[in-house]
Amino acid sequence: MSACGLTPSEMVALMGPSGSGKSTLLACLAGLDEPDGGHVELLGERLTRLPEADRAKRRAASVGVLMQSGNLFPTLSVGDNVKLPMLLARKKDPAWTEKLLRGVGIAERRGARPGQLSGGELARAGLAVALAARPRVLLADEPTGEVDAATEGFILDFLNEQRQAGTAILVATHSRALADRADRIVRLRDGRVVDA
Repeated sequence: MSACGLTPSEMVALMGPSGSGKSTLLACLAGLDEPDGGHVELLGERLTRLPEADRAKRRAASVGVLMQSGNLFPTLSVGDNVKLPMLLARKKDPAWTEKLLRGVGIAERRGARPGQLSGGELARAGLAVALAARPRVLLADEPTGEVDAATEGFILDFLNEQRQAGTAILVATHSRALADRADRIVRLRDGRVVDA
C-alpha cells in the first residue's frame, strides 16, 4: 500500500482527531472508496480505479477490513460470519475459526446473532471476521474503541500475535495503549499526514 508503506509484520497506528480522515483513508486503502488524488497499491499491484469486482476479489484474497460498524451480516451467527470470508477466499479451516473466536474472547458467543451482542462483542467479532481469511494486510478502524482496559490488552496481544505471523497491520485509533505497541505512528489532520 503506497500511502502508508506497510511492510509485513509491521503494525502502524493511524492517529488524529475525530474527522481528520482516518476512516476515509482506511476505506481508500481497502479499495472501498476511491482516493481524490494519488493511488493505492496492494502487494505491488495498483488497486485504485479498478472495477469493483476486481477490487473485491483482491480484498477477499489479501486484505482484512474492520470498520467501525457493519462488519457482520445480521442474519448469520458470529461463527457463520467468521466462516463466510474463509469460504469466499477458499480457505476453509475450522481450527483457525476456533482460534480466532478464542483469540478475540468471544468463543462462547459463536451461536449468537449480531443483534444479541454488546458493542465490545461486536467489535471483537468484527476483528475475527477481518482476520478469517488470514489476510496479508489488516486495516482496522478503532478495534478497541468499545472495550474495557482488560479486553483491550487481550486484543492487543492477539494483534501482536498476528503481526508476528507476518500480517501487516494499519490501525486507526485514539488508544494510547495501542499506539504504544505500534512500530510507528502516522498522524493525520484535515485529511493530510502531518507526522509520520
